[in-house]
Amino acid sequence: MDTAGYRPRTVVSGGPLELAVLWGGFPLLGAGAGWLLAAATGWLTRLPWVPFGDLIEWLDRLPEPQATAGTIAVGVVAGLVVAGIGTAERLIVTVDPAQVRLRRSDQDRTVARVDTRVVFLADKHLVLLDGDGAELVREPTDLSARRLAAAFRAHGWGWADDDPHRSAYRLWVPDLPGLPAGADALLRARERAVERDRRDDARELRRELGLLGVVLRDEGKRQYWRLTARAVTVRPEQSTSAEREPDGR
Repeated sequence: MDTAGYRPRTVVSGGPLELAVLWGGFPLLGAGAGWLLAAATGWLTRLPWVPFGDLIEWLDRLPEPQATAGTIAVGVVAGLVVAGIGTAERLIVTVDPAQVRLRRSDQDRTVARVDTRVVFLADKHLVLLDGDGAELVREPTDLSARRLAAAFRAHGWGWADDDPHRSAYRLWVPDLPGLPAGADALLRARERAVERDRRDDARELRRELGLLGVVLRDEGKRQYWRLTARAVTVRPEQSTSAEREPDGR
């Protein structure tokens, strides 16, 4: 707990243990992988199907102990790179009675409690919904559900153990009726982005669908959708009728 600003706060993060695993464990794993590669180059050169065969043959021709020292050093550097990426991606959640602050290395976002109806974890994402069921926040995280629930409940936030709207989702199929105008095209584009593993594009298309009042849930590469309370659905038959009778008759 922290009482700075006369307001109690609870911080939920991976803590020192997570940092120790990142900055100690991954470089050690990299060093071990480098040592194993140096020890196995002679055997690997005899395998016709092994990838990067030219590189392995080059390593096998290097004198010892330089070859082993070099591969271990490369493994340590690779481990440090992974640790840096992991540190940058770790989410730190700070909860108090008035707001929640979500921090990563590249972002720092605050959401007010008065704008939030419910908070929950779904598919390893921390989700905050507003009163209409729209997503205010959807952040990927490996933080403990127990610790997050305790932090939000301690400060009077509405925490749910699962998505309260889970039963409202429907599997998206192209040209399915009931979606707002333009949503089907965005869902088609997002399906292509998901199939090609273009995560930034998929995330941006999710935001665009949210502006139309469409909330998504992914299961593998399948998209499920539901509408928020403020979504306006324009059905095909309504559009056709309006085009036939522009004067309203």
